[in-house]
Amino acid sequence: MSTSPTSTGRTGERWPELSFEDLIGSTRFDVHERAHITVDDGICADCSTRECVVACPANLFVPTSDGGILFNYEQCFECGTCYLLCNKEGAITWTYPEGGHGVVFKRT
Repeated sequence: MSTSPTSTGRTGERWPELSFEDLIGSTRFDVHERAHITVDDGICADCSTRECVVACPANLFVPTSDGGILFNYEQCFECGTCYLLCNKEGAITWTYPEGGHGVVFKRT
């Protein structure tokens, strides 16, 4: 694990800063059977900008050869970036995962 200087949390406790790679390596995804994000491939086919493909920090949006978008919600960070940037009404439906499911970051 690569560490750099420490950070101080709101309670004053200190912990080492982690690189993105280390943070992802310690992340757990408790996946629910119901997707918390759905993508309407039909609406996406008319999109020329593909903001979701570029902006997703987990690289979960993949353009398909027929103009659609393939999306895999199982390793989503739940940041909502795709939903905020998408310029096509109804293309992305985003909700929080069911209780007890989703991304779990482990602070070491």
